[in-house]
Order: sequence, then C-alpha cells, then structure tokens
Amino acid sequence: MTDNRNEMIFGLRAVLEAMQAGKEIDKILVKKDLQGDLARELFAALKGTDIPVQRVPVERLNRITRKNHQGVIAYMAAVAYQKAEDLVPFLYEQGKTPFFIMLDGITDVRNFGAIARTCECAAVDAILIPTTNSVSVNADAIKTSAGALHTLPVCRERNLADTLRFLRDSGFRIIAATEKGDYDYTKADYTGPLCIIMGAEDRGVSYDHLALCDEWVRIPLLGHIESLNVSVAAGILIYEAVKQRLTE
Repeated sequence: MTDNRNEMIFGLRAVLEAMQAGKEIDKILVKKDLQGDLARELFAALKGTDIPVQRVPVERLNRITRKNHQGVIAYMAAVAYQKAEDLVPFLYEQGKTPFFIMLDGITDVRNFGAIARTCECAAVDAILIPTTNSVSVNADAIKTSAGALHTLPVCRERNLADTLRFLRDSGFRIIAATEKGDYDYTKADYTGPLCIIMGAEDRGVSYDHLALCDEWVRIPLLGHIESLNVSVAAGILIYEAVKQRLTE
C-alpha cells in the first residue's frame, strides 16, 4: 500500500515488492519485535543494501499512519542516489576536474538544502552524505535547495572513511573545515580534484575523517559567537574554491 502524499509505502509485501522492483528507498521503519516469514524475507533482502533501517516502537508507526502497516513503513527517496566510485571515473572520462562536498553528520534538512543550492550555483559535481546519522533528500530539502537537488548528484555512502580513501587514491585533495584548522581557509589549495568536508555545527568533522584529510582550514571568527551556520561556512569555502579554480 502506498501514500503518494507522503511518499511512503506500508506493509511487508508492498515494501518487499518495491525493493525487488528497484525502487529507491530512503529509509525503513520496522517495529522492534517484528517476526514471521515475510519479516525474515525482508531482512534477508536488506542485507548488503545501503538502506537505513530503524527499529521503533509500534506506537511510532501508529502515529505515522492508521493504515495496516504490518510493522513496516518505507520512505521513498525523492531522487536516485549515486556512488562516488561510479561518479569519479565518469567525471574523469569527461575531462572534468571533480569538485565534491562531503557532509559529515549534518542532520538539519534546511542547511542541507541551502548547501545544495550553493553547490549547484558553483557547479560542484556532487554532494556526499553517509547512510546513517545524516540528512537525506526529501521534499523539504528539495524546496530549500530551490530545486537544485533535482539535478545535483547526491552520493550516499555506507562508510565515509572508505570513500575518503577512495577519493585520495583517485587523486583528490581532501580539505576539512574545522576550528582546529592549521591556517586561514584562503591559504589552502583548492585547485585540482577536490573534496571539501563540512561537519555538524556542534561536533564538527569527526577525528577519524580529519585524519584522512590533506589540509585543515578555519574561517576567522571575529565576534563573540563561536561558529558560523554550516551552510554559510560551506558557501565561503565553495566560492574560495571557485575563485582559485577560475583563476587557474
């Protein structure tokens, strides 16, 4: 059973059929104690996929819909997600110098949409997000992005550290924006294949990911507030990169 208004699918069989048909699913909510043959079939189908699954109390499912959900609700993705390992060789084959933005732990959908809008205006080639503890492309994000997310590739990656290693092996320079930065953001080299990592405003880029970066940069803060809005910070770095890449 589907609900087009909310882009949701209810019921075990309906969710299984959507997966088998290759439908792009954003996430699945599953009742905590879900059992039975169809449930086992669903869990088997989910193995090896990047679809986030959340175990939730049945009360949460009942609040979402009064229809017979059978303990499962799937949210359909508003766009088709891509993979960096597929996109990078494609961009190189086109003779491009790839420019990516990676969002590490950012959960605010409005910030995501605003960053996507800036990325589209600056001709960024893709946004990279993790499959868990992250924003995803939904109607609110698309609206805030002014439609940019309809055309800007979004790569949803199971493991950002592995993705960073792949990018480094593919010739990318990895630059992290962090208050721990070694120097002013204007001093970094943004030419060549590039990935800029932005972290959540409260936690920043994780230490595991910082360890894989070539450069750590900071944006000067001259007032009393300790951090910029992440979408504003992303815009500052993106357009510094644009300036350098155009000059080159």
